[in-house]
Amino acid sequence: MADLNTRISDFIWANLYEKHVKGKNDSFWQSLRDTGTELWLDTGDIEEAEANWSAEMSALTTNNTLLNNEIQKGIYDVFIAEARHIVHELPLESRVREIAFMLNARHGLRLASKFGAYVSVELHTDTAHDIKAIEYYGKRYHEICPDHFIIKVPFTAEGLIGARKLREAGVRINFTLGFSARQNVLVTRAARPDYVNVFLGRIGAFMKDNKLGDGSGAGERAVIATQNWVTAFSARNEWNTSLIAASLRHHNQLEMLSGTDVFTMPPKVASAGRKTLSGKFESRTHENYEVSIYPSAVDYGIEKFWEVDDRVLGLAERLYEKLPSTGREIVSIAHEEGCGDMFPHLTKDEAAAIAADGKIPVFSRWKERLKEGTIAPDTLLALAGLASFTHDQAMLDQRILGIIA
Repeated sequence: MADLNTRISDFIWANLYEKHVKGKNDSFWQSLRDTGTELWLDTGDIEEAEANWSAEMSALTTNNTLLNNEIQKGIYDVFIAEARHIVHELPLESRVREIAFMLNARHGLRLASKFGAYVSVELHTDTAHDIKAIEYYGKRYHEICPDHFIIKVPFTAEGLIGARKLREAGVRINFTLGFSARQNVLVTRAARPDYVNVFLGRIGAFMKDNKLGDGSGAGERAVIATQNWVTAFSARNEWNTSLIAASLRHHNQLEMLSGTDVFTMPPKVASAGRKTLSGKFESRTHENYEVSIYPSAVDYGIEKFWEVDDRVLGLAERLYEKLPSTGREIVSIAHEEGCGDMFPHLTKDEAAAIAADGKIPVFSRWKERLKEGTIAPDTLLALAGLASFTHDQAMLDQRILGIIA
């Protein structure tokens, strides 16, 4: 297998050429950088990234959805056809997964080469609950491009263990699919990653779409609360963890959240901000944004997006001291510590409902469990996010299968 991995790595690197883009200095983005915020573009589209790149930007981030968008354009069909000869001796399912890995690595290398930037690359969703696979593929990504790749690991019980193993092996980790301060307190202590995330746009969408509030302020408040918790823990940890305000939805968030460790900005948001805002930024990390919560929604744990209670802190410290070897043990410990809503037990029908709803869960399906406290809004969004990525990964895999079968 080692020989095969070498051949795969060589194939991924073969004939790689991207004309380097040296971004121009821009006082607008420098003003935002001066607040302490790193600037990452949130796209896999190389032309779109080039149109918005500046010298103040340091990374790009992709995911299963963004990569699938590029693959479905057909630009990698020849690469896929050639890749099948490298992995022809593997079973069909393994061939598909390996080629998906090769596509992710190849596209990440193109971005890194063109922009001289860090690139966050995502694991195949099949690995989300498989510690050995997380560690195996994470290390392989790192070996291909240790100077530029940051490996994204999703919020699962197994992801906590896999991420910590990778981090201890010197692999840079972006722990993704986080939606709350309490999730990220747990991740910071247990997994010790380089980066954690709050996908703030989906928080507001969850509230607005389900008529729990008008959506304003919720994502922003979750980001600010998380930033302050993560900063406090990084001051006492032997490692540093930074917060990503992930996939900004509106250009006004550039001002509202300035000073956050990292922004991942879709090009449309970056472009709108550059055209619209004054460029006079100051840190807003001590703001306490008001959140619109309708009276009918007060008993469903909405505050868990930004509040961290003693039970969560207890769980975080317990996992910091000794991280179990299996995800099942983490789930059991979470329930023992009164944090079962972070790792709920789901029936097959409930898991299917999560997948059917898309990125934004339907509140009415979960109303009773939310009220009982056996599941929480941030947990629902994390589960929905992984299910959505799984759907897009399946589309990517299907395109591979259509070419190699």
